[in-house]
Amino acid sequence: MSEVQKTARTLVGQVVSNRMDKTIAVMVERRVEHPLYRKYVRKSTRLLAHDENNECAEGDTVAIEECRPLSKNKSWRLQRVLERATQI
Repeated sequence: MSEVQKTARTLVGQVVSNRMDKTIAVMVERRVEHPLYRKYVRKSTRLLAHDENNECAEGDTVAIEECRPLSKNKSWRLQRVLERATQI
């Protein structure tokens, strides 16, 4: 029998904190339609992701993928850095 390979779920967000060792906090935004007023509202979720090489800085746009639980709150892994934050 052939086994079907599942692809990991991928999200794009912005790094809001990199103060932890090998961990980044990523803010992922989505648009949700309000059930009564039919207006689109932005909702955000803050996820912890594993950054093995500590390569991300605050403000970077990154892609993260779902993985096995790495700690109590960390179940995401850094896939790649899409855009670096501008240094002022």
